[in-house]
Order: sequence, then C-alpha cells, then structure tokens
Amino acid sequence: MSWRVANECAERRFGSAARKQIIMFLADKASDDGSGIWCSKGTIQRHTELGESTVKRTINNFLKEGILIETGRRRCKNGYTVIYSIVLSQVAQLESTTEPDNETGSTVNPVQTEPSTGSTVAPEPRPQRTPNHPKTIHKPPTRKREAAEVSEAEKILAAYPPDRLRGETVCLAQIEEAMKEGMDPKDLLQAVQSYATDSVGYTRSKVCFSDNWFQSRRWQPYLERQQAERERLVAVEADHHARLACWISDRHPMCKHITSYQVTALLASKLVNEAQVRGAGLAS
Repeated sequence: MSWRVANECAERRFGSAARKQIIMFLADKASDDGSGIWCSKGTIQRHTELGESTVKRTINNFLKEGILIETGRRRCKNGYTVIYSIVLSQVAQLESTTEPDNETGSTVNPVQTEPSTGSTVAPEPRPQRTPNHPKTIHKPPTRKREAAEVSEAEKILAAYPPDRLRGETVCLAQIEEAMKEGMDPKDLLQAVQSYATDSVGYTRSKVCFSDNWFQSRRWQPYLERQQAERERLVAVEADHHARLACWISDRHPMCKHITSYQVTALLASKLVNEAQVRGAGLAS
C-alpha cells in the first residue's frame, strides 16, 4: 500500500464516483512509484461492489487516457493477471479537488463606528486561519517535541522482521550512514519491506539478523531492483507516448482516443507540434 499514491489520487477529480472508487482501490495496491498493481478485474469488482461491465469499461478508459499502463503479466490459476502501473504524471494533470482559498472576505463593514463604552482591555487576537489550514505557518518544534518524534532511521528499522531484530544501536548507525551517503529514506524503507516480504517462511538456516543485514548492506540489491523498475516504467511510458505521436503524425483513426492530458504531455516532450495536433483533429 502506498499513502503517497492514494493521497495523490484522492486529491484529483476522475469524473465519476465509480472511476474514483476504482482508482483508489488500485492506488491501495500500488508501490510509492505507482507500480506493482497485481489484481484481476474480478477482484476489483468484488471489493468495490461495482458491476462487471463498469469495472472493465473504466479500466479500458484509464488505459486509453494514459492514467494506467500495463507493465507485465503474472500467471494465476485462471491463466494470467495483468500487472498495472498508475502514471503519476498523468494523475497530477487532473483537476484538483481542493477548494480555492477565499481570503478577501466581505468588503462592507456592517458594524457602525461609534465610541466604545465597554471594557478598555484589548481582546486576545484570534488566528486568521485554522491550525490545519494548508497555509498555516506552524512554530518550530521544541526540543521535547523533536525528541518525541520518531526518526527516519527508526522507522526503517521498525519495518524489519521483529523476530530477527538485534543490535539496535548498530543498525541505526548503519542506516544513518547510508542516508548520509545520499540514499533516499523511502527507498531504504521499501528495501526493508521487500526483504521482509521475500523472507516470510525462511528456515532458521536462512535467517539474517538485522545487525548483519545492515552491516553487509544487503539492502543494495533491492535498491538496484527499484531503480531498474523505475527505468523500465519510464521506458514503457516513453514507448506509449511514441506510439501516440505516430498516431497523430499519421492522422490515425485511433487519435480519437487520445485525451487532452496526453496531448499536453506530447507537446511538452516535443514529440509532436501544434500543427500536427490540429491536423489530427485534436485540441492543443
């Protein structure tokens, strides 16, 4: 589950309640980069309680719009299940659900200015915004609060299988050293989570205690795998855009399925120009 992908999808408009329900279910299955969604349309239907035709139509529309892409297939008892990836760059271009700030207020003062006869003590000023307002500037944390907050290294270590934890001080030092070398804490956390998943059911001979695991940098292959997956997704998206660009340049009948968001992305990447877009009957 990725809170990052779920939050990104939750803050965008997808056009209908069914589309939003399906994309939120898929986001719940995704990694932080939107990849690794492995669930059948039947699974989506059972969990969302939507109709079979609605699920199939919505998934096909997401694929046409570039919000989803197919990244592979995985064998299952009924044949195979498609592996999807949510294209976060496409989601980011959708309309936001947040309300615009209205800080101007009324320009008419309904209170008559008359001499005051009440208390001369000035009232305590009220904050102009609520504490959870996006533009509220919070005071810097106190030392007590900083001490109470869990560090990134502790969060990463907490993801390690609890029955194999050993030498907490050594582990935290190794994690902090890796982060000082430029390793992204999110990538390290994902590496530990992947190892915890891969090692479920390991026999005692295969068990690796946390101090040895971090000291021998056994997270490195997982980081390399994450990077390779990101590069593969970038290549898949580039191939998808190249195919759309060919449709536009050839004025292919499939151009009618290209969305305005995809046109914007193609123009930004300079795979097509505005004249070609107009020639294909699309709005630039």
